[in-house]
Amino acid sequence: MKTIRISLNSIDKVKAFVNDITKFDADFDLVSGRYVIDAKSIMGIFSLDLSKPIDLNIHGDEEMDTVLAVLSKYTVA
Repeated sequence: MKTIRISLNSIDKVKAFVNDITKFDADFDLVSGRYVIDAKSIMGIFSLDLSKPIDLNIHGDEEMDTVLAVLSKYTVA
């Protein structure tokens, strides 16, 4: 598992993010405080506080470099 910090601070970013990660077979979880939701669920994402960066847990190692390259536009330092 790998964890990266991402920002999804607009509706368009959320839609693009879900479209990007649904192309992969790996499981993705978004963690915000005590909430953990399936990152492929657009409704779940909108239930989180998106004004702050959130953690994305990526489960699976087979395509990690490709996944990280696709998600680089959402990552924050």
